[in-house]
Amino acid sequence: MAYTVTVDKDKCNGDGLCVDNCPGQVLELVDGKAEPVNMDDCLGCMSCMEVCTTGAITVTED
Repeated sequence: MAYTVTVDKDKCNGDGLCVDNCPGQVLELVDGKAEPVNMDDCLGCMSCMEVCTTGAITVTED
C-alpha cells in the first residue's frame, strides 16, 4: 500500500513533533516547516497526524 503525506504549511508551527515521532522518517524540517521527503517509506501509521498539535498533517491511502 502507498500513502501520501500532506502538510499545510500555513498551519505547521515547525515544532518537529511529527519528525521525531515518524518511524519511517518520512518528514524533515525544511525552512522551519515539516516537509514529506521520503514518502515511499510511509507506513500509514498516522503517528505524525496524532502528534500534530495544529492539524497540519493529513495521511491518505493511494
